[in-house]
Amino acid sequence: MGVTDNKAANRYELQVHGHLAVADYRLEGGKLFITHVEVPGELRGQGIAAQVMDGVIEDAKTRGLGIVPICSYAASYLKRKGL
Repeated sequence: MGVTDNKAANRYELQVHGHLAVADYRLEGGKLFITHVEVPGELRGQGIAAQVMDGVIEDAKTRGLGIVPICSYAASYLKRKGL
């Protein structure tokens, strides 16, 4: 199962082995402000946060939205991707 946009909770979600990884966001003026990315301890070190961010990027492109990283992980990930 891939990354989904839980619009009611303003976050992208990825279920992995019964755990939930998330990227919280705020949508304003055609931009996604990524405020926090969190991966449960059981899933850390497996590239799960990167998978969540790839889902965010894909959805933003599909919807024609810009991405503004507020959280340090999102900022460093987007920089590594050249975005």
